[in-house]
Amino acid sequence: MSTRNDPTIPKLGVRSTRQRAAVVNVLRDLDAFASAKTIHEELTRRNYRVGLTTVYRTLQSLADIEAVDVLNMASGETRYRHCDTDEHHHHLVCTDCGKTEEIEGGPVEAWAQQAAQAHGFKLTAHTAEVFGLCSDCAPRHSAS
Repeated sequence: MSTRNDPTIPKLGVRSTRQRAAVVNVLRDLDAFASAKTIHEELTRRNYRVGLTTVYRTLQSLADIEAVDVLNMASGETRYRHCDTDEHHHHLVCTDCGKTEEIEGGPVEAWAQQAAQAHGFKLTAHTAEVFGLCSDCAPRHSAS
């Protein structure tokens, strides 16, 4: 089911603008976490006139209302992805092509709660992302 140019895009938040809808459309079409720069380049390729600063502001406001998943890379770069679910989840991310699968936390949830309690913390949030090579990229790396 395609979500391209869907006028009833959920999670736009209070400020539903043409630029915001364009950013969300691009995010929905991508199958990976993407940087603001990559999203801006895709908007430009699609002939949307949205400035890079607007893309950054839009992504931040979408992150604030938890309408996008946010991945902070070790390099310091922040990447964004459209949420497929409203439920708490984690991600399996290919380190080569960026393909991303949403996964349940399983034992991570209990571990986070136990670790917080053991150190006198009240758990308010946690993130856990799993990195590896997807089935398309793994064969290229095993040959090297």
